Amino acid sequence: MSNIKDLRGKPQYIPHNPIKYVGKYPIIIRSSYERKFFQWCDANQSILEWSSESIAIQYFDPVKNKKRRYYPDVYMLVKGKDNKTQQFLIEIKPYKETHPPINRGKKKMKTLLYEEKTYATNNAKWKAAINWCNRMGMVFKIITERELFV
Repeated sequence: MSNIKDLRGKPQYIPHNPIKYVGKYPIIIRSSYERKFFQWCDANQSILEWSSESIAIQYFDPVKNKKRRYYPDVYMLVKGKDNKTQQFLIEIKPYKETHPPINRGKKKMKTLLYEEKTYATNNAKWKAAINWCNRMGMVFKIITERELFV
């Protein structure tokens, strides 16, 4: 049985362990990376609870020049090997989007500007998330295909 369902054109994740999922339904899948991570959260016995886009963090968007809200992809409560629990906020991104864009002479100026704006906005979100998590005793992590597909 598949845990992916397509309703109204939006792929949705259906957990096999719904008792662990503490967020709102439907669970929207925005990328294959998210689907892989949702499956891992659902199946991993160390993950006591998880949710998708359930926490809003205020940040200042330097591109739009205004305050906005950022919803990290996943919240998790994890039980460690020492039986202590730790809360995490996870952002799932392609590795290339976690570093400033590089123009090796092949990109059009419009593409490079778009990538620079996207990186500036993401960087502002991530700094706000790190500060928020530090205040809340949580850990913020960015997960890429390098962690997902090893």
